[in-house]
Amino acid sequence: MSMLFTLIALTLSLLIFFARRHLQYWRRRNIPHDVPHPLFGNLKDWQNKRHIGHIFRDYYLKYKDSCYPFAGFFFFFTKTVVVTDLDLVKRVLIKDFNHFENRGIFYNEIDDPLSATLFSIEGQKWRHLRHKLTPTFTSGKMKNMFPIVVKVGEEMDTIFKGKTTFGESPVLEVVDLVARYTADVIGNCAFGLNCNSLHNPEAEFVTIGKRAVVEHRYGNMLDIFLFGFPKLSRRLRLKLNVQEVEDFYTRIVRETIEYRLKTKEKRNDFMDSLIEMYKNEQAGNSEDGLTFNELLAQAFIFFVAGFETSSTTMGFALFELARHQDVQDKLREEINHVLGKHNNEFTYEGVKEMKFLEQVVMETLRIYPVLAHLSRVTETDFSPEDPKYFIAKGTNVVIPALGIHFDPEIYPDPEKFKPERFTDEAIAERPSCTWLPFGEGPRNCIGLRFGLMQACVGLAYLIRGYKFSVAPETEIPIQVVPKSVLLSAKNGIHLKVEKLSK
Repeated sequence: MSMLFTLIALTLSLLIFFARRHLQYWRRRNIPHDVPHPLFGNLKDWQNKRHIGHIFRDYYLKYKDSCYPFAGFFFFFTKTVVVTDLDLVKRVLIKDFNHFENRGIFYNEIDDPLSATLFSIEGQKWRHLRHKLTPTFTSGKMKNMFPIVVKVGEEMDTIFKGKTTFGESPVLEVVDLVARYTADVIGNCAFGLNCNSLHNPEAEFVTIGKRAVVEHRYGNMLDIFLFGFPKLSRRLRLKLNVQEVEDFYTRIVRETIEYRLKTKEKRNDFMDSLIEMYKNEQAGNSEDGLTFNELLAQAFIFFVAGFETSSTTMGFALFELARHQDVQDKLREEINHVLGKHNNEFTYEGVKEMKFLEQVVMETLRIYPVLAHLSRVTETDFSPEDPKYFIAKGTNVVIPALGIHFDPEIYPDPEKFKPERFTDEAIAERPSCTWLPFGEGPRNCIGLRFGLMQACVGLAYLIRGYKFSVAPETEIPIQVVPKSVLLSAKNGIHLKVEKLSK
């Protein structure tokens, strides 16, 4: 028995020794860093006190003036660098992309097909899939889907009319309303479904969609394991998505494919493009094809990414416009002017002419980038000419987008909402890779055009017809959900909404 206790003690001692040595990695290299917690690394405050984007923002601002291009960090027990130098940001995202191709996040295409999305998969499989899907998001494809977005925008306008009257300003929670707009847009474009969530907030598509965003199969503790040890989690055959979510999306995708193949219906939407690739696979052309599970995963991520990010962005934009009536008035003037040139109809070309509207959305995404940090992992030792830049193989690399967006040397008075930061002239004066809500380089967000189009159409409808202003119920500053990876308002966004005469 004493021998057993001795072996246990020796094993524990060795584990503690190696754990301590591992956590002293940055100190041995003399890299600036905060002392990590033995269990949580430098993420002790995440989920309970601070949002992960705020943690990385503050880390960037603390160490950006050090003599090193990055600061050391521990993502729980994983070695991580937080990039603080814009030249290194460009190298990671663009110039030396071959070293930093993968995000290093969890996916399990065998046991959890919904997780094997373009956002998460790696290596050659990602390159092939990106190549296949890129033509789906051209300007021509956006123009084809534009009428669908406009039709849902009209329905959203009808809903707002029903909740407001002339001369009165009811207080509405706007995030829920615009989320139902984005759910209907994505439901139509990605699944060919008239989800009707604007008229029915309890519609299954919306309730399951919200669960897909906020619920994971094992809860918070195992989420930490999945995201901290993605390769081990895959070997253990763990899954990210709730079974009901997987069953729902599998069913509606299968039914949509079967219906369109049977009726030969064409809607010029995202699903049409996916089905063409599915037909190629069925015909034996795997080079240009998609399997059912690959199609399923891409339809799923298109919904999750488009639903949450666009609705959150629209909510934050309305919040800032309510606080800045001069900006709101200027935007409304532009919208009415452009619509007047196009017979008061929403056209693809007309929305593209609304430059100030685009600036408002871009400034909103600067202050509230929904994904506030970008992650990569080094596939090989990164050993450029300057040894200060050395990053060992397997190290996580974090680019703190929110930190860069709040750097006063890049954006003076970063706390202020100033859409004029995004005129063509202002953008040209700034270094590249300083606006990162959609990432940058070969692995940027493939749905960037669609996301901007969806948000711009929705905001144009709302600002044209309604005045938004701050109410006593409006939370200033907005509190965000600390345990989420995405930035979102913890208590919603409540604003006064007044119907305008036309």
